[in-house]
Amino acid sequence: MTRQLLVRAIVVLAAAVGLAPTGVEAQEFIPQDAEEQATSGNGGLNLGLYGFSMRMGLDIEGGGDAQPLLSLALDMGDVFTRRLRLRPSAEIGFGNAVDTYVVNAEVMFRLADDTEAAVPYIGGGFAVAGQDNCGLAPNCPEVWLQFALGFEIRIREFLNWLLEYHAEDGLQRHRLFIGLSTRRAP
Repeated sequence: MTRQLLVRAIVVLAAAVGLAPTGVEAQEFIPQDAEEQATSGNGGLNLGLYGFSMRMGLDIEGGGDAQPLLSLALDMGDVFTRRLRLRPSAEIGFGNAVDTYVVNAEVMFRLADDTEAAVPYIGGGFAVAGQDNCGLAPNCPEVWLQFALGFEIRIREFLNWLLEYHAEDGLQRHRLFIGLSTRRAP
C-alpha cells in the first residue's frame, strides 16, 4: 500500500512540474565566486544542492522487456571544477510483475558550461538495485557499474529539458530517460 502511494505521489509531482504555468520562475541562486571557492579551504569539493531533475523513462533488459521508470536526481556539487558534478539519484520501476528500485551514485562531466543553450554530458558510477521481495530473489540486491550519456537543452534561464541514456549491469540493461532539470545560476 505504501509503495503505491509513493508511486502515485511521484507521478503527481512529475505531472505538476510538467504542467506548471509558463510564468513561474525559479528563485535566483547566486553561487560563490571563483576567489571565494579557491580560499574556502574545501580542497576542490564544493557541496550543496545546485539543481535537481525529475525524469521518466524505460528500463529495457537484454530480453527486450520494457519497464516504466520514475526518477529523481540531485545536483549535489562540484569536484575540482564546475563541470564535474556529483549526482545521486533514485529510480522506481513499476508496471511489470515485479517493481524495481535503484539508487545511484554518479559523477557527471559536463562538456560545456551551464550558460550554453545545449549541454552534453557523460558520466558513470555505481548503482544498488533491488526489487519487491528482494530477500527471496537470487542475487538481490545487486551492485551495478553504470555509464551515462545525455544532454540538456535550455528552455528558460534555469530550466532545461534533458534526454539521458544509461547502460547498466554489464550492458544487460539500458535505461532511457526524458525529463526536466533545474540548474544554478552561472
